[in-house]
Amino acid sequence: MNVNQPWNLSMLCDFYELTMGNGYLKYGYQDRITYFDVFFRDVPDHGGFAIAAGLEQVVEYIQNLHFDENDIAYLRGRKIFSEEFLDYLAHFRFTGDIYAVPEGTPIFPREPILTVRAPAIQAQLIETYLLLALNHQSLIATKANRVVRAAQGRTVLEFGSRRAQGADGAVLGARAAYIGGCAGTACTISDQLYGVYAGGTMAHSWVQMFDSQYEAFKTYCEIYPDNPTLLVDTYNTLKSGIPDAIRAFNDVLRPRGLTKCAIRLDSGDMAFLTKEARKMLDEAGWETCKISVSNSLDEYLIQDLLLQGAQIDMFGVGERLITAKSEPVFGGVYKLAAVEDQEGNIIPKIKISENVGKITNPHFKKLYRFYGNDTGKAIADYLCVYDETVDDNQDITIFDPAATWKRKRVYNYTARELQVPIFKNGELVYRLPTLKEIQDYCKKEVDSLWDEVKRFDNPHTYYVDLSQKLWEIKDQLLRENAEA
Repeated sequence: MNVNQPWNLSMLCDFYELTMGNGYLKYGYQDRITYFDVFFRDVPDHGGFAIAAGLEQVVEYIQNLHFDENDIAYLRGRKIFSEEFLDYLAHFRFTGDIYAVPEGTPIFPREPILTVRAPAIQAQLIETYLLLALNHQSLIATKANRVVRAAQGRTVLEFGSRRAQGADGAVLGARAAYIGGCAGTACTISDQLYGVYAGGTMAHSWVQMFDSQYEAFKTYCEIYPDNPTLLVDTYNTLKSGIPDAIRAFNDVLRPRGLTKCAIRLDSGDMAFLTKEARKMLDEAGWETCKISVSNSLDEYLIQDLLLQGAQIDMFGVGERLITAKSEPVFGGVYKLAAVEDQEGNIIPKIKISENVGKITNPHFKKLYRFYGNDTGKAIADYLCVYDETVDDNQDITIFDPAATWKRKRVYNYTARELQVPIFKNGELVYRLPTLKEIQDYCKKEVDSLWDEVKRFDNPHTYYVDLSQKLWEIKDQLLRENAEA
């Protein structure tokens, strides 16, 4: 996506990625094959899971990676990069492999959602944009999914463009919100670019523009007689807003035999007003009229409204969704997991920290999800070394990486490998699904999680466990570093 961007996204990298690349070249490491994992440590809002999103933008970025004359001139002007490195960048293209979980997949802390196998300089230079794309859209898709689940089957629309952090935040945020389950957006360009259905009704200014509220409503119904939505809280919702809306529906729609219509509330006590509105509409014979609400909503407010018996058919959710206001950072990181020696042997690497949560899982890995054959529900995720295979017919013992004594035996399951090849030798080998396919897949996979994992408060911990082989490799690396 290019929202009139005047810059080359290949230069959207942290400066240290360039200085390290120059250093790798000078030291002779430019062709050394490396393995990097993208993973995150904590689910936003203390939730039970997150939703992967942003892969399509990663694909577009990789396919367009290049450094033009202006980029090279700028870097030469910094006077710290060798001419050999600048020539390397002038002829740069990505030649590595990328594996990733498909967009819409429920994901959990400390499991690789994307893995890069590439020469050191290439793998290092793409770090920033990969994290930017995956962190932002995964954050918004995760928040949207929480909001949609709170609505309990009612329609949710994304209304946040004017409060988003910049153009990309609005456009790609609407895309991610759709993946998470929103039915559409107010953002027109997201419809144009990605097919996220855009819709809208009227602002208070429309009502104020006319000599009377009734005239504003009547005119709108005459221009848009097929399913008009009238904003009824510009003046007094119960005394004039809803009565004038009913009058306009009676005068314009009823004579034409039209029954689809709606009202929208953007302020006031939503629980009380929607219950009163429902009574007034039903008594006037407009049982088919839908009620929509907006105004700084989130999953908790929606949940509370429905517990209070609010009569709401559709939610427009804006700033608290598009900015993930309650926790606006998705903490994805990009860490080295392995390198290859000159013979092609894969050497595992580990990052150690006094903060146990920051200790990485080493090696080039496979990620499986186990589904119970009796329930169809996801049991656990399973990390193993790349050369291990999982046979659905064998019982497996998995290790909790946070507690060496804790083990679980898994049987009667079906295993699915979550990461799929995206690029091989720099060439795209993955068919990008349509956005609707991603949304449908997301819903199916979220439905496979137990309700206890999906609850908002104190969700059940879903385990991402290690194979015995991987656990032993990690344990050995920890011991070796402890003795060093």
